[in-house]
Amino acid sequence: MKRPALALALALGAALAPAAHAIEYNQVQADKSRIGFGYKQMGVAMDGKFKKFASQLSFDPAQPANAKATIDVDLASIDTGTAEADAEVAGKQWFNTKAFPNARFVSTAVKSLGGNRYEVAGTLTIKGKTQNVVVPATFTPQGNTGVFDGSLNIRRGDFSIGEGPWAAFDIVANDIQIKFRIAASGK
Repeated sequence: MKRPALALALALGAALAPAAHAIEYNQVQADKSRIGFGYKQMGVAMDGKFKKFASQLSFDPAQPANAKATIDVDLASIDTGTAEADAEVAGKQWFNTKAFPNARFVSTAVKSLGGNRYEVAGTLTIKGKTQNVVVPATFTPQGNTGVFDGSLNIRRGDFSIGEGPWAAFDIVANDIQIKFRIAASGK
């Protein structure tokens, strides 16, 4: 009886040994990552995405407090589903991409909540306006790749997204949900 138990313990130990080695995830895989958003227009749920963004990441699950992340979103790469809406939203009254081509998130702290759940504090800058935000996220290790999923609710009025006749929230709601999936490989 002792030999099968010992064999099982050795097999489990060998299988778990690689997992004990900490991996720092720092190579963002753009082709497996995405940033999207959801909002309501005239009471109807709508969604879209950004086709271009760059991110830098450094995350070791064994030391989450040392993590760092920066995400720069090319606002002109917006995809609302129609070319006409994309051009309108890139214009001066919405994102004003000529003056403010990028939105930027920079992390300032990461707090583990247990169970692969985290709170990522940082600053979000859109149209030259910066707000402190806390982003809930999950991290799923998949071998040498890790996937971060999360969402953040913002109010477009806080960033002057939609000026002039669009400053009212009767047609396009004030609440926007930003959704992301960032995949990164590590060593």
